[in-house]
Amino acid sequence: MRRICFYLALLAVVGIGMSVGVLTTPAGPPDSKKEKPAGQVADFSLPDVRTGKPVALADFKDRKAMVVVFLGTACPINNSYAPRLAELAKLYDAKGVQFLAINSNRIDSAKDVAEHAKKYELPFPVLKDSANKIADLFEARRTPEVFVLDEKRVIRYRGRIDDQFGYEFRRTKPTKQELVDALDAVLGGKPVAVAETEVAGCLITRATKPKADAKVTYAKDVAKIIQKNCQECHRPGQIGPMPLLSFEDAEGWSAMIREVVADKRMPPWYADSKIGQFANDRSLPEKDRETLLSWIDQGCAKGDDKDMPPAKTFSSDWRIGKPDVIFQMAKEYSVAAEMPRLGIPYQYFVIDTNFTEDMWIERAEARPDAAEVVHHIIAFVVPPRKSNEPDPPGPPLLPPIVPEARKATILCGTAPGDMPTILPPGYAKKIPKGSKIVLQMHYTPNGKAQKDRSSIGLIFAKKPPTHQILTVPILNVQFAIPPGDANHRVDSWGPWDPNSGRNEFLVDAQIISFMPHMHLRGKDFFIEAVYPDGKKEPLISIPRFNFNWQNMYHLAKPFNVPKGAKLHCVAHFDNSTGNASNPDPSRTVRWGDQTWQEMMIGWTDMAVERK
Repeated sequence: MRRICFYLALLAVVGIGMSVGVLTTPAGPPDSKKEKPAGQVADFSLPDVRTGKPVALADFKDRKAMVVVFLGTACPINNSYAPRLAELAKLYDAKGVQFLAINSNRIDSAKDVAEHAKKYELPFPVLKDSANKIADLFEARRTPEVFVLDEKRVIRYRGRIDDQFGYEFRRTKPTKQELVDALDAVLGGKPVAVAETEVAGCLITRATKPKADAKVTYAKDVAKIIQKNCQECHRPGQIGPMPLLSFEDAEGWSAMIREVVADKRMPPWYADSKIGQFANDRSLPEKDRETLLSWIDQGCAKGDDKDMPPAKTFSSDWRIGKPDVIFQMAKEYSVAAEMPRLGIPYQYFVIDTNFTEDMWIERAEARPDAAEVVHHIIAFVVPPRKSNEPDPPGPPLLPPIVPEARKATILCGTAPGDMPTILPPGYAKKIPKGSKIVLQMHYTPNGKAQKDRSSIGLIFAKKPPTHQILTVPILNVQFAIPPGDANHRVDSWGPWDPNSGRNEFLVDAQIISFMPHMHLRGKDFFIEAVYPDGKKEPLISIPRFNFNWQNMYHLAKPFNVPKGAKLHCVAHFDNSTGNASNPDPSRTVRWGDQTWQEMMIGWTDMAVERK
C-alpha cells in the first residue's frame, strides 16, 4: 500500500509541480531543420521520478558544465547507451560535470521511468517532463539526445553520444566520441569542434490530435494490420522493444511507426521478392503500408469501439506456443561488464534430457535469459556413444566437451532476429533416447555486469513424422577478406558429407528453410541449386544482409532436390570504410567466432524421408 501511495503522490507531482524557464534564443518547432544557434537555458524544475522531489537547473550552480540527456524506456539504441551514460557520469563527476536525464515520452509513466532508471543504475537525477515542455524548448527530437551546457548554461553541443550504435549497426567500440570531445573542450575553455550531430534513436512521443476529416481509424482499419504484422514480436517478453497491443500503444508510438514503416525498416524482411516464396514472409503489403501511413498523417483517430476486431490472443509467451518441456542451464553464467580484448570464448553447457525413448521435435525455441548480452545460442543434440545414428552432414561445430560430440546435430538456435524452429506437419527433428543437449552460448558484454541462465522449450510431434529434418551448414572457413575491399566474394558448396568427403546430396531430399549467416561485414547472400546436369535454379537472395536482424526463411512448400545436386552459396563482404558496422577496415579478416571476425554459412534445413 505504501508503494501505491508513493506512486500516486508522484504522479500528482508530475502533473502539477512543473515550472519552466526559457531559452534566450527563440526556438523553432521540434522538427525544424534549420541550423540553430546555441542558446542559454533558463532555469526549470521537474520532479525526480525516484524521489518525487523537484530538481531544478539552478540546483547545480557550482558545476562547471552539465549534460542534459533525453531518455526513453523502450528505445533499443537508448538502452544500449545507458551503461555508457552511467560510466561517463561517474567519470566526469570529479571534473565538475553534472548529468541530468529528462524523459519527455508521453507514453512512459513515471513508474516506468523510475524502474528504467533503477534497472540501468543511472547515477544522476531522472526527471519526468509529462507535457513535452522541456523537450519542446530544447527542440529535442529523439532518445538518446544529449545537450552539453557550459558554466553559463549556454548550449555548446547537441546530438549523439558517439557513433557506436545506429539503426542497422552496432560497432564493437565507437570511432567518434562527440560527447566526450565536447565536454573536454568546454572544461578546457576551448571551442567545441563539432557542435551538432544527427541522433540515431526513437522519436520522443508527443501528443497527437486527429484531423476533423480523418477517414482512416484504428478500430476499423489499423488494428487488424498491427495484429497481423506487429504483435507477434511487439508484446511483453518478445523481441519487439515496445508493446503494440492497444490503441494507446499504437497512437503513442505513431511517429516512430511512421518512420520505420515509411523507410521499410519494419516489419523486418530482407529476401528478394522475385526469388522464392516463403511461408513466414512478413513484408508489409503496399496497401497496408499506405493505410498505416494515412492513419498517422490524419492524426491517429481511434474510431468507434464497435469496429474494433477481437484482441489477438497468444497461447504462451513462447513463440512456438506452450512447450511440452523446458530445459534450462544448470547454473548461471556471470557475464562481465566489459568485453575482454580477445572476446569471451564460446561457453558450453550440458543438459541431460533423461529421455528413455527417441523423441521427435516439431517445434523448438532457444530463449536467452540475459537477452542484452546473449548474442547467440545454438542447441546441439549429442546422442549416446553407442548410437547408430550416422554422422550429420557438415563438419563438427562442437569442441570435444563430451566424447560423442562428433555426432552432434543441431536442434535449434537464436541470434539477433527471429529464429524459432517451427516445422511443417509431418516433419520433425530427432532426439535419440539418452541424448544430451549442449548449449553453445556467445556472450557480448554491454557495459553492465549480468547473469544468464538461458533455456530451450520443445514441443513434441503428436504422431510419427514422415520426414526427418537435419540442419546443415553450407560454409566456407578458408576465406581472407582484404583490407578496404567493399565487395569481396566468398563461395561455398554443399552439403558436405564427412564420411565420403563429397559436396552434394547423397540421397533425394527436400529443403524447407534457409538462414544465411555472416557478421558485421556481411553485405549480401545468394543460394542456388545446381543439378547433376549443370542446370542452376535460384532459391533465395538477400540483397541487403542485416547482422542485427537475422531471419529464418521458411519456404512456402518443400523444395525437392535430387541425389547428386548441390547447393551453391555466394556471399559478398564489405570491409571498406563505407561500411558503418566495420570494426576495422585496415585489417585482413578471416573466419572466427567473435563478432569482429567473420563467418560465411548458408544454414539449410533439409528433410529426408523416413524409411
